[in-house]
Amino acid sequence: KEILDFLKIQPGETGFDATLGYGGHTKAMMECLRGKGHMYATDVDPEESAKTRKRLADLGFGEDILTIKLQNFCTIDEIAREAGGFDFILADLGVSSMQIDNPKRGFSFRADGPLDLRLNQEKGISAAERLDKISRDELAGMLYENSDEPYAAQIAKAIKNRLRRGSIETTGELRQVIDEALSFISGAEHKEAVKKSCARVFQALRIDVNSEFEVLYAF
Repeated sequence: KEILDFLKIQPGETGFDATLGYGGHTKAMMECLRGKGHMYATDVDPEESAKTRKRLADLGFGEDILTIKLQNFCTIDEIAREAGGFDFILADLGVSSMQIDNPKRGFSFRADGPLDLRLNQEKGISAAERLDKISRDELAGMLYENSDEPYAAQIAKAIKNRLRRGSIETTGELRQVIDEALSFISGAEHKEAVKKSCARVFQALRIDVNSEFEVLYAF
């Protein structure tokens, strides 16, 4: 409601939703167009964007009013040239619950799955591969820069020590390493500290493997 109050969308306008996701914002903005005008939307997740495209089409929002691009929102200039410019733009940053809820994507430490964290699994390298390649100091810096992790040094040391002995391939294995890295915290505080550090570490890795800051600056 607050977004729609701010945008004041009018029928006939052209809009851009930089982060399609489940399509909730896109749908609400298209309803304001009342069948006149056009929405453009981007998403880099081929699996989820296909589901959203079908879901919106079934609700009556087809290609006549909606163009979905399977590309990063940092390509806004290219899309704007095709659209002739935009009257309103929304970028709802972050990760979608659709990705978090799927253990196979590796976005959550609450369920075991491959340590991937890519929004598009067809491009780039997984979080597991990234941990393998990065130095201890770079990793500590990344954890601090991307998520203000207070135990960045301890966790980076524990991860690289583990990788010297073997691999970290799953979300559960990474959680275990973080748990062990924070063993100096005792009692009830330990469980809460591990939970918060897991959330921050997974966020930092997700931002890194998807180059989220770089694409945001470009956008």
